[in-house]
Amino acid sequence: MLDKRSFYINGQWVGPVDGRDFEVTDPSTEAVIGHISLGGKADTDAAVAAAKEAFKFWQMTTKDQRLTLCRRIHDVYMRRSEDMAVAIATEMGAPIDMSRVQQVGAGSFHMDGFFAAAKDWEPVQKLGDHAPNDRVLYDPVGVCALITPWNWPMNQIVLKVFPALIAGNTMVLKPSEIAPLSGHLWAEIMDEAGTPAGVFNLINGDGPGVGTQLSTHPDVHMVSFTGSTRAGIAISKNAAETLKRVSLELGGKGANILFADARPEAAKWSAMRVFNNSGQSCNAPTRLLVERSRYDQTIEEIKIVAENLAVDSAHAEGKHIGPVVSKAQYDKIQGLIETGIKDGARLVAGGLGRPEPHKQGYFVQPTVFADVDNEATISREEIFGPVFCIMPFDSEEEAIEIANDTAYGLTNFIQTEDKNKLKRVAKRLRSGMVENNGIGRGMGSPFGGMKGSGNGREGGIWGIEDFCEIKSVSDWVD
Repeated sequence: MLDKRSFYINGQWVGPVDGRDFEVTDPSTEAVIGHISLGGKADTDAAVAAAKEAFKFWQMTTKDQRLTLCRRIHDVYMRRSEDMAVAIATEMGAPIDMSRVQQVGAGSFHMDGFFAAAKDWEPVQKLGDHAPNDRVLYDPVGVCALITPWNWPMNQIVLKVFPALIAGNTMVLKPSEIAPLSGHLWAEIMDEAGTPAGVFNLINGDGPGVGTQLSTHPDVHMVSFTGSTRAGIAISKNAAETLKRVSLELGGKGANILFADARPEAAKWSAMRVFNNSGQSCNAPTRLLVERSRYDQTIEEIKIVAENLAVDSAHAEGKHIGPVVSKAQYDKIQGLIETGIKDGARLVAGGLGRPEPHKQGYFVQPTVFADVDNEATISREEIFGPVFCIMPFDSEEEAIEIANDTAYGLTNFIQTEDKNKLKRVAKRLRSGMVENNGIGRGMGSPFGGMKGSGNGREGGIWGIEDFCEIKSVSDWVD
């Protein structure tokens, strides 16, 4: 039984002051495998105080000094990559092979992206030739609360910790209490890399507790949050009392527009992109819009993928999808599948209950609905499971209208061989990101959305500058 009740505060592992126990469950087996402590106000105050004190010296370090620390963190991370893969597989159900390559790989990918971005980024920049002695300073914001989700733990922790460090901030990380093992291991990596005391702190807790305490704390200057739109709204309201900077990466309900001239493998790619990570990705293209002439063929192709996709334990090696993260998540997905059936969508594959032969574990059948109305509940709500909604369209204009008819605006997708059409549609889609023809965005590209999907940008230069305050200074002579 794992005991992870300690918090990492001011460079030391310390016991909770007023915490309470919380069970850690393996979603593949439903077994309780350990305990953490959910912190109380005294614990939050201690972590914030440590970060506040450390900011006095950390803000005065140079970019090169900060990058040197980040490189040490990267090296320790790579040495402990197998430990991290096992932790993620155990806590949230990503299959071990996928965890090694994608989950752990997402962290190192973003580290490399920040190293590349920081090479050409300077915290002191000239205003222009017209004002040779004016400078624009990119100062650190201060003490940052970093609140991260369970679905892609290292992706989100690195996207927050690295730019915050590079910009000169100190921080308190609150990882998801549902999947806390990777966050605990990350703190061990930070410690082993020699992070100065107080620069990085970790405290476990839930949203109503530590999350609220951080977002209302007068000594926290910024909250960077990834999670649900509902929680993002609550954090924004809490932070407004002290006029904190708030950066939000929230939910999504991405549309994937598959035109008749899309490449032959477009349907299969679409299915695998939704089912990856058991559908637990905010940028999954869960609404598939198909031009009518290719509609029936596409449904059949996706049905074949769903019916042949293996579902198994996260501890088993191989190409399969694992369980969803928790009983609450499993129950939510089952409820939405049932709603889809009752609302009249055509169930093409999957459905209610666990896939055979699983009798326990939070396993969900890869599920495909066709003939879905864009006003239906399963089209409007983020299901966050391996559930596909397919609907037809007859024209480019109709496809754009359906795609934009959502409260979200994170990632949309286009599949067509017509480059002019692709550019026309991409410009009109109301989302922070557009991915085309199955080609991912490059290293260092900005990640984030609009509308109900949030307001910040993570990754690359944009990610670093999100953690900066802009200061204008005159008569600066180098």
